[in-house]
Amino acid sequence: MNGVFILDKPETFTSFDAVAVMRHLLGERKIGHTGTLDPMATGVLPLLLGKGTRAIPFLEERPKTYRAEFLLGKRTDTLDRTGQFLQADEKSVSEETLRETMQTFEGEILQVPPMYSAIRKNGVRLYDLARQGVEVERSARPVTIYRLKLLEYDEKTRSGALELTCSKGTYVRTLIDDIGKKSGCCGGVMVNLRRLAAAGFSIDMATPLLEAKTMKKEELLKKVLPIEALFREYPKVIVSKAQAKRFLNGGWLDPKRFGEQKFPKDTPLRIKSPEGQFLGLGEWQEDALRVLKIFMDQEELK
Repeated sequence: MNGVFILDKPETFTSFDAVAVMRHLLGERKIGHTGTLDPMATGVLPLLLGKGTRAIPFLEERPKTYRAEFLLGKRTDTLDRTGQFLQADEKSVSEETLRETMQTFEGEILQVPPMYSAIRKNGVRLYDLARQGVEVERSARPVTIYRLKLLEYDEKTRSGALELTCSKGTYVRTLIDDIGKKSGCCGGVMVNLRRLAAAGFSIDMATPLLEAKTMKKEELLKKVLPIEALFREYPKVIVSKAQAKRFLNGGWLDPKRFGEQKFPKDTPLRIKSPEGQFLGLGEWQEDALRVLKIFMDQEELK
């Protein structure tokens, strides 16, 4: 089985837990996912089935969108509500101040990863060190906040919600803590996190895991999207039957054989057979169309 299943992961499940359940429900052992969600987080978790797992390297850099609920003036060791309490204060933060502060975090910023993260330091996961009470120095990393919007805020309780679109590697709980500090209080904690979009798929396309568990396999299979759906924004190139065979063998294609078709440079191209089969991704390089990734086997070609 090859394709993409858009899952709405529930709270308390790890991404691995969700994959394990779907392996059983779909009867497909080879399943990968794009972008791990912490157990506390819910929302869009695209699952790549079979040959779809070959697409993972092309999806990791895509932006993701989240809705996060927060509480300012409080800090925990994990920077979210699941952690051990560290500090609190009573300093007020006005909505005007909060909005002005949030604007300074839009664009490319430097962010120090939290200790409770999967990043490795000398081969050891930071969260393993944190659980031992060890804190190590972490280097700030560049991340990009493409859009940051305050959805709601109560000045009395210093609680609210925001929505953001960000790059790979962004820690939303760190962002909330940093916003809190810059707004004049001791920091902040993330109360809830829901991923609204990932890999080009939105939450309204996702099937809740608990709902999936009540569905028949035939119903679930109808929700599996073709691998090509991952790359629908890329230009399409139709090749001949002979070119399709050559492409699936990893061979370069001569663009002169494509007639009037134009090839944009520096962008992946969807390579399709005359019958409309999605063969894989190619790229225009040095007067030749080269293979980026193949998603079909020779014997599947019509």
